[in-house]
Amino acid sequence: EIAPAAHRGKLVTWSEIATNIGIVFGFMAGLFFYKSNDGTAWRGMFGLGIILPSIMILLALFVMPESPRWLASKGRDDEARGVLRQVYPPDFDVDAVLKDIKENIRKDTAAEHAVGWDVLLFPTPAFKRMMIVGIGVAISQQIVGIDAIQYFLTFILDEAGVKDGVAKILILISLGLLKLGFIVVAGHLFDTIGRRPLFFVSLGGMAVSLLILSFNFYSFNSPAIAILCLAMYLSSFSVGMGPGCWLIPAEIFPTVIRAKAMSIATFMNRVTGTLMASTFLSTANAMSWAGFFLLLAIICVICALFIYMYLPETKGRSLEDMSRYFAEITNDRSILDAGAQNAVTQGVDGIKGDFDYENDNIRNDRSQPQSEDEVAAVGTMA
Repeated sequence: EIAPAAHRGKLVTWSEIATNIGIVFGFMAGLFFYKSNDGTAWRGMFGLGIILPSIMILLALFVMPESPRWLASKGRDDEARGVLRQVYPPDFDVDAVLKDIKENIRKDTAAEHAVGWDVLLFPTPAFKRMMIVGIGVAISQQIVGIDAIQYFLTFILDEAGVKDGVAKILILISLGLLKLGFIVVAGHLFDTIGRRPLFFVSLGGMAVSLLILSFNFYSFNSPAIAILCLAMYLSSFSVGMGPGCWLIPAEIFPTVIRAKAMSIATFMNRVTGTLMASTFLSTANAMSWAGFFLLLAIICVICALFIYMYLPETKGRSLEDMSRYFAEITNDRSILDAGAQNAVTQGVDGIKGDFDYENDNIRNDRSQPQSEDEVAAVGTMA
């Protein structure tokens, strides 16, 4: 919520970078405890999990700022202005940014009131499109099988012919570092190339790698080909679907529904991930590994079609502009009319303010001689 539009793609991907740093640490922990007995190893791994969350608690308490949009929605303008000064350059006009934020909150609230409190259950066309896109992208990230494949990489490597335990862990660490590197690259590309092209590159690369992997399990069963395909799959995922899943919902939901809508999107993401991971081995055994990877390749193509049909390009657009952007795409009159009415009201208030200002000047200057032409000119201006 505090990221400037020009840098939002890069900044939002930091969360995905952090997640994958944790994944690499997890793979490294496997190597660290490799020679330990089972009773010590799992306790040690759980113990290591205490460190970073403890640091995060301290950062949340003493470093992390509150969302300026939330502060503005609660009427705490001075606090919102202070947060904006922390994240924008020193000479930047944060008052203009705060004005845009408050204007957007007024528009979103007017649109919400126009359709009642059931904006999520019975959404207008614009809100419906936002929900379809945000939740659909969140589901797509998991339905392509990323968590399931990551959880069971050792099983896949074993089925591909990699039997040595240390070799498996070293391959896992290498794949994790490769995936992490591509996420860093994606963060810069989201703000230059755009969201849609990276999604298509990501899903295309994943589909191709899964097809080759499927064919490899069906015929060659080569460990080298399997490792290369997994590397291509994870790299392709990281350049688009990985960080993009969190970027799109975070930037398209307006303030009035952002908390609820993001919760639904996250919930559906985790439900899909749980279903994919919990059924991964049984489905692979029932269909064969070749059949299962072929199924995932088909799902990648379906996700690409979904994004092509429903996801508009959002690069460079401010969060305050998203509601009107989706309203224009869907011709949602409730939002467009609310915005127009608000503009008319502000225009009338502005004219009234000018009139009052000029009247005050006339009253204050009563003691000074004024010609009839001067008074008439002021009246005409008002």
